[in-house]
Parts: sequence; C-alpha cells; structure tokens
Amino acid sequence: MDRDITKIMKMQRTFYETGVTKQYKFRMRALERLEKALEEYEEELKLALKADLNKSSSESYMAEIGLTKSELSYVKKHLRLWMEPKKVPTPIAQFPADSFILPEPYGVVLIMAPWNYPVLLCLEPLIDAIAAGNCAVLKPSAYAPAVSAALKKMLKGIYPDKFVAVVEGGREENAELLEQRFDYIFFTGGVAVGRTVLEKAAKYLTPVTLELGGKSPCIVDKTANVEMAAKRIAFGKILNAGQTCVAPDYLLVHKDIKEELLKGICAEWEKMLGEKPLENPNYPKIINQKHFERLLHLTEGEKIITGGIYKTQTRQIAPTILDGVTPDSVVMKEEIFGPILPVLAFETKDEIKDIVLSFEKPLAFYLFTEDKDMVQWALGTFSFGGGCINDTMVHLASSHLPFGGVGFSGMGSYHGKVGFETFSHRKSVLKSGYHPDVPLRYHPYSDVKDKAIRLFLK
Repeated sequence: MDRDITKIMKMQRTFYETGVTKQYKFRMRALERLEKALEEYEEELKLALKADLNKSSSESYMAEIGLTKSELSYVKKHLRLWMEPKKVPTPIAQFPADSFILPEPYGVVLIMAPWNYPVLLCLEPLIDAIAAGNCAVLKPSAYAPAVSAALKKMLKGIYPDKFVAVVEGGREENAELLEQRFDYIFFTGGVAVGRTVLEKAAKYLTPVTLELGGKSPCIVDKTANVEMAAKRIAFGKILNAGQTCVAPDYLLVHKDIKEELLKGICAEWEKMLGEKPLENPNYPKIINQKHFERLLHLTEGEKIITGGIYKTQTRQIAPTILDGVTPDSVVMKEEIFGPILPVLAFETKDEIKDIVLSFEKPLAFYLFTEDKDMVQWALGTFSFGGGCINDTMVHLASSHLPFGGVGFSGMGSYHGKVGFETFSHRKSVLKSGYHPDVPLRYHPYSDVKDKAIRLFLK
C-alpha cells in the first residue's frame, strides 16, 4: 500500500504542476462530471448508506446526497467570480501602483472523511477542493465500507488517479497517508485523531482544517414555543440515530416547562417513528458493536423517562431521555453521538453559564427562546462553531454559512465561498508603475525626507 500511495502522490504532483487544474474550464468540467455521476449513482449510494447505517432513502437524500448536490450547484454558479483577482485599495505612500489578491490552489490535498455522513462529508470538501483547483486524495472511513466502495467506483469512473484518487482502508492506510507531504489536509472526525493529524501535519508545516465535535448544548427557556422546540429537538436527536457531530448533545430546560417539553419530545418521537421505533424500517442503526456498547453503558444507573430499549442483533437503540442528570454523570463526560438525550433543569442564566462553560467550546449551540435579550446574552457569552436560534442542525445545510468549529471542536471552516477559500492560498500582489518614482524611500535619508514620510505614514 505504501508504494501505491507514493505513486499516487507523484502522479498528482506531476499533474498539478502542468497547471491544467488552475483553468476555469477544467474545474467546471470536473464539477459537471461529478454532478452527472451523482445522478447516475444515487440509488447505489442510497443502498450503500442503507447497508452501513440503515439510513432510509429519504434521509439519505435529505441529509447526504441532496446537500451535496446543493453545494455543487452553488459552487458552480459562483466559481468564475471567486476565481477572479480581487482589486483592493493601495496606500497613497505606494502610488503609483495597483494591488490585488489572487486565489491559487494549494496543490495536492488530503481529505479524510468520517463514517457518520460518509457521502456528504467526503464529497462536500472534495467539491470545494476541486473548485479551488487542487488535486485530491480522498480517504473514506473503513467503518462505512459499502459507501467507501461505492464512492471509489463512482469517482474512479470520472477522474483519473492523477487528479482525484480514493484510498480505502483503515488505520494502517491513515498512518501511511499522514506520513506523506500534502499541501493541505482536511480532516473530519474525533478530537483524538484530529490531534494526531495536526501533529503529523506539523512535520511539513502543512495547513489543516479540523472538523471535530464536542458536547453541543440545547437550551430551552420558559419563553420558548414548547411545541416547536419539542419537534425540532426530537428531529435533531434521531437523525442518523443521533450519530451527528452537530446533534443536540444535552438539554438544558427551564424547570417551569421541563415536564411539558419532555412530554412533547416523547410525543414527537412516537409520531416520527411509531410506538415501536426499533421495528421502524427507516430508523438508522449504530455503526458498530463497540460504539453500540459504549452508548448502552452511558445509560446505566440513570433515570430513563422514555426509551432505554435496544436490539443487539441490529445495533439499534430507541430514542432515550435521561432525567435527573448532573454535570458529574457519566453521560456528561464525553460527546454522546447517539440517540440519548440527558436533561438538566435550570432557573437562572448563571446556572446555564456554569454548565456550558464547564465543557470545551462546542461545535454547535442551540437556543429556543422568544426573549431577544436572552439571544444577545447567549451569543455574547458562549463561543461555539455555529448554531441555531429556535431550531437544530439546519445551519449546516446552508452554503452561505461557514461550517466549522472553534477550540476543541475544530479549526477552519468550509461550505460555499468559504470552502473555496479554505482550499485556496490568497496571494497578495502589488504592481508598481515607474512614474513618478517618489524618492523618499531611497538613501540617502534626510530630515526633509523624514518629514515627508511622516505625512504619508501615520
């Protein structure tokens, strides 16, 4: 495998140096081929998502394939404008001159994708990398083997390895890839592996984007529309069986509306999945046995309001609410990444602040309220990657909004224009004229020159 990876790197480096990928027409044709391939492989990708995660056809399109197509359409529409040099003002001290910023591709980039949204989180960064003019090595997750194989088949049918190559495999392949000298690395996954990626990238001073996770809070105050909050929290917690990096991790609800909200969430889950969610053919499964057992352990000894049942043979866990949770509970010690919702009650803003700030900065933050002052307080108090007011998770579906973390939840962002910029180096250029050639900067210096310089530089 090491030889194969080295060969791919050499091919991509050679191809990139031809300059072909920098051309607008080449990039557009590459994006158009991907667009066509997504149409042709849609059903095959859905079957793969069903095999790996038991995702329904509807969820597969809504949360993976459809979002990928949306990003692709948006990028194609704006690419020509993004590629143009951007003129910027020139200080009068540098007259006569023109200044501009020219976006250029980094070169050969590595995209390491996770298993939970294996189509979306492989292809969205790939779209941005291609749009920016890079060659790319794509590493899908070994935990989603059906999708990994389908993606490799699809991409190999439209791109030569010298432009876009898919490397399948597990930890050994990941380790070998991280020993290579890439010009940019884009990683989506957990904090522990993200730290390893950053350490390996440091060897060659390779710039990195890390899309990680964390404990994303969902706060519901007593002014909130409880019915709507219940529906949207219920949706956010069961999409992909809670295996979403921006899923509401825990619920902070005002004590006066706690009972009403929890009843509402339970009712919404029943509407969405039926009285027996584990018999619903559209309810996703937990990715593997290790993660399944970890999730079950998080519920041990806790007060279960609803759920708590599971099917070992299919690795499914019913949506579960844990009440009476404290910040010291086991379930509050790590990101849950499953259909389990711990609930904590509050009365004051200080209680909210103490709990939320006891964790690292989260990838997402959700607040349900009709109080404008509450919104301003929350936005000014808490640092987080992105989030929603009176909704959950839908912010990541917008190509107009950068998506990324802060602190332990990640660094860098992408989607839309920001994604193009993530995979681009912004090259600053100043083009000087010859006349007049103001002599102030040249030796010999004098008091007169010093006074003149002070007029320009202040």
